[in-house]
Amino acid sequence: MTKRDPINPTTDAARQMARAMLDATRFGALAVTHPDTQTPYVARVAMLWQDGALLTLVSTLSLHTRALMAHPACAALIGEPEDKGDPLTHPRMTLMCKAEETDKTAAKPHWLAQIPKAKLYYDFSDFRLYRLTVEQAHLNGGFGKAFHLTPDDLAL
Repeated sequence: MTKRDPINPTTDAARQMARAMLDATRFGALAVTHPDTQTPYVARVAMLWQDGALLTLVSTLSLHTRALMAHPACAALIGEPEDKGDPLTHPRMTLMCKAEETDKTAAKPHWLAQIPKAKLYYDFSDFRLYRLTVEQAHLNGGFGKAFHLTPDDLAL
């Protein structure tokens, strides 16, 4: 008996689903390497999609920011289950990324337009804006809807 590959060929519908998820993203789970123990660590952070990358505004007082500073390889999980139904039937996507600090001032209008309450802390000196450049992505659109995506698949 041959084993069936659970990953489907990437389709335009999968690309559209992934882009819609990215456009709707306002937060996600950020997976990093703990800077002291070298073990996995996950934190929920604010995230936005802009110009082909995820942006995240994080404080240098937090462990996950120290982790990004020490090890820029990271992953983000986006997509939240709705109130009803089995959570495993709702779309979610893991994005493997490389983080680098980016221009916080230039991104401020976009960030505050999407997350207005951030005006309370956006300019605090301990906050940094990181650009998470996607290297590859795994989309799970629900049962039987798994796809590998490239950065080109996510581009507009």
